Amino acid sequence: MDARSIAATARNGGKITPATETDCDIRPLPYRFDASPYEKRVYNGIGNPQPGTELVMGPNITDWPEIQPLADNLLVELAAVLRDEVTTTDELIPSGETSSYRSNPLRLAEFTLSRREPQYVPRAKAAAMAEADRLSGKAPAALTSLLNRVGDGEALLKTTQFGSAIYANKPGDGSAREQAASCQRVLGGCANFCRSFATKRYRSNCINWGILPFTLEEDFTGENGDCIFIPGVREALAAGKEALPATLLRSGGGTESLTLHLQNLTEDEREILLDGCLMNYYRKRNS
Repeated sequence: MDARSIAATARNGGKITPATETDCDIRPLPYRFDASPYEKRVYNGIGNPQPGTELVMGPNITDWPEIQPLADNLLVELAAVLRDEVTTTDELIPSGETSSYRSNPLRLAEFTLSRREPQYVPRAKAAAMAEADRLSGKAPAALTSLLNRVGDGEALLKTTQFGSAIYANKPGDGSAREQAASCQRVLGGCANFCRSFATKRYRSNCINWGILPFTLEEDFTGENGDCIFIPGVREALAAGKEALPATLLRSGGGTESLTLHLQNLTEDEREILLDGCLMNYYRKRNS
């Protein structure tokens, strides 16, 4: 009907005209289907398996990076603090020029918050590199120093996952694009903090990618470069606790106690977060 209305409007000199008011003879046209382009370009393996044939991926198709399960404790650095009333998914991951990188997770992630907080990506990458060093046994001294502010840094290094995080008053407004969450995750994002989520869909996307969807009831005073330490996060999540104590570690010194909320999580959602992401959740249950 849309196509017919457009045609009727064009036929009527541009005056908006519904299809029901045109006097043209509308009749079905013969349908012709040419399968030859598909036969030349698409492999149809139904009933014709070829397990020995190598799957060749284009240069812009890459695998998802490995995502670790949630550790006993969590330490995250604030890579972006957004004070706007609402943060849209288009701000989190812009549309348009990014579409050609949808099959390249790390390349697509380079655009995360590019129109809103250009320093987010380098900050998140630095945190991800520090976590990679920690996992390889070469944790940077700065990470040990941070953990010394909340306990025995050397001991905590073995049980504390390090990553980046975003604070926004009300994130996720607008479209339901999944990349708004996945791009944060492949850059090492482990948590989001907010007063409330703008949409259930964005919150669900965060959960599916293993990003802990924390909310706060009090005003948040953290800034870029500050860190938040959440002790016993894995145990608390597994036990179904909805209020978790945390400590804000200011980059210039000083600390502040926080209460973080994880409300209305289903049992499956808790398992997904514990496993690190939905892909890990399915892999664990189908292995």
